[in-house]
Amino acid sequence: MNQENNSRRDFLLTGIAAATFAVGCNSKKDAFEAGAEAGAVASGRKVKLLSVDGEVIEVDEAFLKPVPHLPPVSNTEARIGIPGKKFVMVIDLSRCKNLKHCQSACNHAHELNPGENWIKVDPMQNADHTAPYWEPTTCMHCDEPPCVKVCPVDATFKREDGIVLIDSDRCIGCRFCMAACPYSARVFNWGEPDLPAEVAAQPYSAETSIPQKKGTVGKCDFCADMTREGMLPHCVSACPNGVFAFGDINEDSVTNGAETFRFSDLIRDKAGYRLMEDLGTKPSVYYLPPVSRNFPFESGLENDKTQNS
Repeated sequence: MNQENNSRRDFLLTGIAAATFAVGCNSKKDAFEAGAEAGAVASGRKVKLLSVDGEVIEVDEAFLKPVPHLPPVSNTEARIGIPGKKFVMVIDLSRCKNLKHCQSACNHAHELNPGENWIKVDPMQNADHTAPYWEPTTCMHCDEPPCVKVCPVDATFKREDGIVLIDSDRCIGCRFCMAACPYSARVFNWGEPDLPAEVAAQPYSAETSIPQKKGTVGKCDFCADMTREGMLPHCVSACPNGVFAFGDINEDSVTNGAETFRFSDLIRDKAGYRLMEDLGTKPSVYYLPPVSRNFPFESGLENDKTQNS
């Protein structure tokens, strides 16, 4: 085995290329100059890398940049979902105080621009003589989603685990899905999203819905990246009052993080329902009616004043 092959073997054995990459360098000299321009100070620790010409070079660790964030799964894999799961959400209207912590957490996690809320909390009143209440709404992740049926480019899709996602790499901004959605759950990105440079440089992930792109549609994604790791969506964990419960209908279990419920018992005993069931969309989001409420409606109005001041 010649010296060149030995060098290549040593490089492959280090495994360092999986964690770092040189700054587009053609040679050792280029790597040094790129690091110097970035203001890096040599550490004295060398690593072996392959240049774009296939030459094995040694570069100081200080002149390397971390690999940019990559999605945990490809968008092709994201279309399949998690086998054996069927995710469901329950929203308890008796617990909602209009704090909008759910909304803030969602906006932060998905790098949304102000006003582009994927979770809305609105005052509702069923009749003139009934008491008003607060109602959070998200994407319903329907079992018969009309948005999926009308998308001409297969940008909106439904997975095996029931989650409905958007592939912004395919979205052409026709907004047919927005017109088809009876829940007004979708938001159009009219302008260029205001994103940190490191976020804007990431490849788009259908599971994280990041980064959003101008001229495309966004919506609640049930935090599919979190569910893949066995964690709760951001809205669920952010709510201090346990309004949202999330889980797997196949396991007949949902949790708000502090309490765990048998889904079938919860829906039966507390008269759970789904919005606009007569449309046949079969939502995966269920509501518990606002009876025996934890907070008066007026306390939510005070929260609105605080948030808008």
